[in-house]
Amino acid sequence: MSEFNRQICFYENHFKEFYKKQLLAVRNKIDWTLLLIKRTRIVPEKYLKHLTNTDGLWEVRVSAGNGIFRIFCFFDEGNLVVLLSGFQKKTQKTPKKEIKKAERLKKEYLENK
Repeated sequence: MSEFNRQICFYENHFKEFYKKQLLAVRNKIDWTLLLIKRTRIVPEKYLKHLTNTDGLWEVRVSAGNGIFRIFCFFDEGNLVVLLSGFQKKTQKTPKKEIKKAERLKKEYLENK
């Protein structure tokens, strides 16, 4: 059986800017979670969850120390995961403005493809 492998890419610099601002421990946990998503055929919902009431958005879920972080993404052409933007979650509900931003970025990506 061949090893499973997804491709991960970034749309513009939104995710990279978020990533650079994080502490090393958070960046390490993000790296670990993204590797899990790359290599695991069925990713547990604890790490990757489809967002209901959105146009195909998913959230990468990262817990590091006392922080909870979310990275919006979507799937393009099968196994390509496109990372859009990230933020630190401070409340139970995901802020609408963050979802709107991710939806706008996804639309831009698809239009510029």
